[in-house]
Amino acid sequence: MAFAAAEAAAQSVPAQAGMAAAATIGKPQPSTAADGDALLVPCTAVERLLANLQQVSKLPAVNWYARFLDGPQVKRMTPREKAWLAFRDVADPFNTITILGSSAIAVASNSHSAYGPGMTGFRRYVGVSYAQDMTGEFIGTFLIPSIVHQDPHYHRMPQASIKRRIAHCLYQVVWTQGDDGKGMVNYADVVGFAIDDEIGNLYVPGQETNLPHSAERYGIGLATAPIENFVNEFLPDVARKIHVRVVLIQRIINQVANKDAANSSP
Repeated sequence: MAFAAAEAAAQSVPAQAGMAAAATIGKPQPSTAADGDALLVPCTAVERLLANLQQVSKLPAVNWYARFLDGPQVKRMTPREKAWLAFRDVADPFNTITILGSSAIAVASNSHSAYGPGMTGFRRYVGVSYAQDMTGEFIGTFLIPSIVHQDPHYHRMPQASIKRRIAHCLYQVVWTQGDDGKGMVNYADVVGFAIDDEIGNLYVPGQETNLPHSAERYGIGLATAPIENFVNEFLPDVARKIHVRVVLIQRIINQVANKDAANSSP
C-alpha cells in the first residue's frame, strides 16, 4: 500500500512538471540573472519560423549583379554568374540611352569624322560603341575575372574617411579584390585594356593601329579608369540627397571617358 502510494507520487511529479511547462508556453519567461528581459517562447512551428524570418530580415540584402557593392562583401561568383553580370551591364537601359545620346552628339559635332555624317554616321557610331562596350564587358567582367578568380565588382568604402576613399578609388585600377576576398592585381584593367585596344584596332574607324598610338590609348585608359571608381564611390552618397539615378550619370561619364580615350589619336 505504501509502495503503491510512493509510486503514484513519483509518477505525478513529472506529470505536474509537464503540466506546468505546458502552461508557460507562449508566455513571457524570465531570463537568466544577467539578462532581466522577458523572452517569448515560441509555441508553434509557425511562430518559430516567424522569429527566424525576423532575424533574417535584419541581414543586409546584397545584389551580386550590381556594378558595385558596399564594403568588402565576399562571394565566389561562378563564371556563369560573371557572364550574366556582363550581359546585364550591356543590356542596362541606361547604357542604351547613354550610347545613343553620346553617338548623336559626336556625329552632330563632327560630321567629317571617319564615321560619316547623318544617320549613316550615327548608326556606325552606335554600332562601334556597342561593340566596344560588349568587348570590354566580355573581357573585363567575364573572361579575365573567371580565369584569374577576380571579383569583377568595385567595393565601396562608405564608412571610411574621404582621403581613404580617394586613395581607394585610385589604386583599385591596379589592385583589387579576388573571389576569396583577398587583394590581387587588377588583371581586368591592367591586361584587359590592352586586349580591348588591340581588338578595337580591327573595327574602329580612323583609329591608328601602330604601337605608339596603341600605347598612348592604353595609358589614357588607365589614367581615366579611376573616373568610374569615383562615380561608384561617391555618387551614391549624393544620390541619396538629390534623388538621381546613379546608373544614368555613371554611364554618361564612363561613355565620355571611353570615347575620349578611343579618339585621342588623330
